[in-house]
Amino acid sequence: MKKIFVTATDTDAGKTFMSEAIMQELADRRFQILGFKPVSAGCEQTSHGLRNSDALALQARSTQALSYQQVNPIAFEQPVAPHLAAKKLGKSIDLNRIHGAFDNLQQYQPDFILTEGAGGWRLPLSDNLFLSDFAVQQQMSVVLIVPVRLGCLNHARLTVEAIAHDGLPIVGWVANVIDSSMALLDDNLEALQVLIDAPLLGCVPQVADAASAARYLDVTPLL
Repeated sequence: MKKIFVTATDTDAGKTFMSEAIMQELADRRFQILGFKPVSAGCEQTSHGLRNSDALALQARSTQALSYQQVNPIAFEQPVAPHLAAKKLGKSIDLNRIHGAFDNLQQYQPDFILTEGAGGWRLPLSDNLFLSDFAVQQQMSVVLIVPVRLGCLNHARLTVEAIAHDGLPIVGWVANVIDSSMALLDDNLEALQVLIDAPLLGCVPQVADAASAARYLDVTPLL
């Protein structure tokens, strides 16, 4: 079983969109894959409890039926940093609870578990605990989503260095071209390939849905 952690250089980078595309590509190749969103903030209150659109997307793309709580064990309504949302409620985020939920998914023995992070690599869970600690403790392989826009070179390189410092491999990265009018777009894409020492899974233009995005990806390096 392969454990993939999808992170990005920042929030609103297209992690969910690209996670869906990757999951579809793997499912199309007849692999069993489960999605996991350990922590979410920015949820809608429903008759069934809090629901996060990103987590619902991963639940829908999973090749086995999972309950919402299995996919997203920790959810907050307020769309802020999760540890701040927890503080406002007088709570704390328990990393052991995240590990327990992940262990539950492993019992299904899928070929892949794709974990989508929140925000960037160093998302705080408390004053001295980060979501990246979970990825390190589980020894996951990392897929990096880079939103191609002004500032992406610096953000990408800093994220690559942080992941390398934590000792995890980047098994692939995706260029998500969210600003097609960016000056010197091709030059920036070439620079990113120099700055990121990992396979480029695809350069995805602005498309309508994850199925369309999947056509621009080659997930072979993840196998």
